[in-house]
Amino acid sequence: MINPRLFDHYGIDTKKNLGIDRICPRPFDTVLIDSNGSCYVCECTAWLPQSIGNLQVTELQDLLDNSVHQQLKNSIRDGSYRYCNNNQCSYLLDDRPQTKFQTQEPGAIKYIRLGLDSSCNLRCPSCRTQHHFLKGGRQLQNKKKIIDKIVKFIRSNTQTHIHIGSDGDPFASLVYRYFLRQIRDLKHVTVSVQTNGLLIKKMYIRNRPLFDKLTELNISIDGASRDTYETLRLNGQWSKIKENLDFVKQIKSQHKFELIFHYVVQRTNYTEMTDMIHMSEQYGADRIWLNKITDWNTFSNFQWHDVTDPKNDLYNNYKEVLKHTRTVARTAGVKVEMPTLGHFE
Repeated sequence: MINPRLFDHYGIDTKKNLGIDRICPRPFDTVLIDSNGSCYVCECTAWLPQSIGNLQVTELQDLLDNSVHQQLKNSIRDGSYRYCNNNQCSYLLDDRPQTKFQTQEPGAIKYIRLGLDSSCNLRCPSCRTQHHFLKGGRQLQNKKKIIDKIVKFIRSNTQTHIHIGSDGDPFASLVYRYFLRQIRDLKHVTVSVQTNGLLIKKMYIRNRPLFDKLTELNISIDGASRDTYETLRLNGQWSKIKENLDFVKQIKSQHKFELIFHYVVQRTNYTEMTDMIHMSEQYGADRIWLNKITDWNTFSNFQWHDVTDPKNDLYNNYKEVLKHTRTVARTAGVKVEMPTLGHFE
């Protein structure tokens, strides 16, 4: 059943009609599974916040066949996109949505995104207020049961791509390590990972077969200098991330994965956006995403941190830095994506 309160919470007008004549493939080919086992047919729960059900009580294939999923897909088929968050979705905010959308809808689920565990070896202020790491007990066992259902679906599925991370660090998490062991020998599975990068070298030594399946390695950094990095990545060491980035550069050509850097733009680091582009070039990244900070309720004064907000006292400075960043991006040896940062003449 569609829950109107969810859409009110995200400020989504479910009566809108965006009149898009192309199909966003995500509600047809993607499922995201959160820490409670709830399933969403999008890349981000904030972009399409309606769950199609929960894996703790139902098998994944049954959820994909239910009426809620059909209703969400119909909102794409008719072009209204009425359940989509056009204030946050990077596809809908893109100047060229036709490059992301298709003329025909995809078939079965091909992409699984896991947001099962927020365990991490860092405590970034923009993400959390305290360190979180799941070591054991009933909660860990429950998450393993959810993983077992996911693996059951994957084994019966055709070619499947799995994205791991963005909630915590997959190389630190015991939950994700368990999952990676289950899929190690599945030849029809490929993997992309989002990580803070500090454990890559150690994981490579322990689980090299994972890197043979790897198509994308996404590394979140948020600082192009020691002081900025260690301020925004609490418990992280600049020397350690540089060591791991050097290692990634060495193995990239061997395993042929795409290397993508992620940079959350905020008050502490917005002046280093161009430095981050140059750093991406230095380490052989294929792409860098520069995105505005998201409010995860970790700050009592979020607006002070969000320099992309016109009410922020540094907003005019930010606009000037962004203009220069766009100029640098045009000639950079790495593809620069910044769909949520705003456009200025």
